[in-house]
Amino acid sequence: MSSLQERLGALSPVTLKGIRRGIEKESLRAQADGALALTPHPAALGSALTHPHITTDFSESQVELITGVHAGVEACLEELTQTHQFTYQVLQEMGDEMLWVSSMPCGLPADETIPIGRYGSSNIGRSKSVYRMGLGHRYGRRMQTISGIHYNWSMPDVSSEAYFALIRNFRRHAFLLLYLFGASPAVCSSFLAGRAHELQTLNDHTMYMPYGTSLRMGRLGYQSDAQASIAVSYNSLDGYGASLQDALTRPYPAYEAIGVRNPGGDYNQLDTSLLQIENEFYGTIRPKRVIQPGERPLHALRERGVEYIEVRLMDLDPFIPVGITAQTMRFLDVFLLHCLLADSPLDTPQEIAETSHSRDRVAARGREPGLRLERDGREVLLTDWGMELMEAFVPIAARLDAVHGGAQYSQALVAARAGLADASTLPSARVLEVMAREFDNSFIRFARAQSQQTRRTLLSLPFPADMQARFRAMAQQSIEDQKRIEAADTVPFDIYLQQYLSPERLGLPGALPRAA
Repeated sequence: MSSLQERLGALSPVTLKGIRRGIEKESLRAQADGALALTPHPAALGSALTHPHITTDFSESQVELITGVHAGVEACLEELTQTHQFTYQVLQEMGDEMLWVSSMPCGLPADETIPIGRYGSSNIGRSKSVYRMGLGHRYGRRMQTISGIHYNWSMPDVSSEAYFALIRNFRRHAFLLLYLFGASPAVCSSFLAGRAHELQTLNDHTMYMPYGTSLRMGRLGYQSDAQASIAVSYNSLDGYGASLQDALTRPYPAYEAIGVRNPGGDYNQLDTSLLQIENEFYGTIRPKRVIQPGERPLHALRERGVEYIEVRLMDLDPFIPVGITAQTMRFLDVFLLHCLLADSPLDTPQEIAETSHSRDRVAARGREPGLRLERDGREVLLTDWGMELMEAFVPIAARLDAVHGGAQYSQALVAARAGLADASTLPSARVLEVMAREFDNSFIRFARAQSQQTRRTLLSLPFPADMQARFRAMAQQSIEDQKRIEAADTVPFDIYLQQYLSPERLGLPGALPRAA
């Protein structure tokens, strides 16, 4: 078996320059006082159904900004920044709303008054809203207001098998990303109403974990007892597809009790199965394939294989206007390339349980001195394991620097090592330190001030008239595209839903010819 060094050496400069990345960033719209904005998605931003770069996630109040696919880190960040600028121009024209810079939500109203996303009268638009209604019934709307950054990544000539090997290694080593980049150690107590939790009181309206890194990725975040019963293996596309298909077609008693429709005939959810659709499955990383109109994601994967992976565990960095830096993106490139090139044994139920425990432990206690994690049945120091990975990253960063010129990938490693050596420099520690020093330990006051500063920063950047005109044209085009979709619908919604959700639409197991 070849070593990581040999596999790295076998990659051509063209292949390494072929790495592509894109970003999806969620943010709540908040009022000046730090409460959730309950206004509809601004019409001047375009159609949330059809706009390629500006949409909503769960809520009407939750903006999602999406970049295209980029060969360069800076080009990706530039597009993300410009999309923020346009969004802020529109928000400024409407009043004083701002984008909330923290992954954990702003002040929330009663659960049932958090507005779910609306996408018009077309079948696909209605199905998106019903899906979100189902998420609200299943997990509560509060949980859905948590926001993050997704990092989409690919490299040329990578087979589905190799992407699944990357995913297995990512899950093993994801603790390091939570430790280094987690930025949500505290939360407004309104988020916790009616929920059991282990958080400590910081002040009247703020709860926290003293050594926490990412409450978003811990027990309070995107987890559910129902989904914990899905035994997903990442050993092959066939196995992954089979476990997802089971969850998509197996009725779940608690969801059967909710029912598909309420007594008035309105939809409560799409289905009573464990997962309504594929996107409901929460994971720190997903295999992805661009879908064709009307196609199910699992069908696309089975028919054409994995096209890229989606990293889903990155918190918004509240100290950075667009939530992520070029240095962090470069570290992710090195981390993911290591996951792809390192040996990746098949996963086991024991290891899957270990990685889940490690994630929870680091999310809640990652900066605790002497913290140990489970690894192959024994406990090791987080810092030792992290430094071992850092050593393995060195040649990868050096090779990327050689291909791209400069030393920026190696510098990203130096910064990450500093975080391992001194936890007080990490974003999660900085959040608590600034909250204590300047905001009387108030999460809302801290995040509101950072959000206001971010708003001023982004509105002060140059935004040429031609760029503004391009974004306005894109918004107008998206509205016309939505109208076309609505006009073209001929099938009643009930029939559309029945057809879309039929198991036959999920594709055939093993449809993809196996790569050598």
